[in-house]
Amino acid sequence: MAIRLVEAGHSVRVYNRTAEKAAPVVAAGAHAAESPGDAVDGATAVFVSLADEPAVEKVLFADAVHRLAPGTLVIDTSTVSPDFARRAARRLAASGARRVEACVFGNPAQARSGELRVLTAGDPADVDAARDLLEAVGREVRHYGPPGAAATMKLVLNMLIGAEIAAMAEAVELGRCAGLDRDAVLECVASTGIGSAVMSFRAPIMRERRYEPPAFRTRLMAKDLRYAVELAEEVGTELPLAECALDLVQRAVDCGDGDRDLAVLAEHAGRHPAGVG
Repeated sequence: MAIRLVEAGHSVRVYNRTAEKAAPVVAAGAHAAESPGDAVDGATAVFVSLADEPAVEKVLFADAVHRLAPGTLVIDTSTVSPDFARRAARRLAASGARRVEACVFGNPAQARSGELRVLTAGDPADVDAARDLLEAVGREVRHYGPPGAAATMKLVLNMLIGAEIAAMAEAVELGRCAGLDRDAVLECVASTGIGSAVMSFRAPIMRERRYEPPAFRTRLMAKDLRYAVELAEEVGTELPLAECALDLVQRAVDCGDGDRDLAVLAEHAGRHPAGVG
């Protein structure tokens, strides 16, 4: 996303907690910042793309927020819980900044080509003020409502991905254990009408067992499924399928595969959790 902003002609300062991850953006023409505060100093708009709520707390609220100029647009693409999103909007408003909830949906290749879908929430006037920036990174920008609405929509989508890949991993394992060629099962799933874009994207990853670099880290899916289950409890509904998917995803994380692509679930389907069976 940062490279897309550079290519669109924007002056970009970039900070990453892992400095080497910012190197490609700097090579594309961005300026490296030594801290979050340095990155946002004097900026009219700030993109935030962080792994989870503790990271947002540390990077944005413990450091950067104190250097934000009044009226700064804080475009937060992090996947967080709806409650956290609402609280973040209030906290930024109290500091004089404007939070644009801008959850993004797509894989790294789509991010690089500007083909993400951008799910927005918050004050429509603030979203409109950020529209040129959002359209630089996404081919579709859609508004869903007040703070927390885009976060909710993102959890809905990621819950479906988690359940779908968990089901795919188990289906492949069933076919393999019943005597089918594993690659043939994956090819059939990806090429027939039952295969979705999500399945088709991960079928070759599963076939080649090419789980790094990850398009979607398994530990982040565990986090998102947990947020979805917690949201269901808050609003008074149940997500039995999401809970089962979370069990399989968490098992993969616990086995050390948290930083590998979600397709690694294919290596864990059919295994009993420790101490069971």
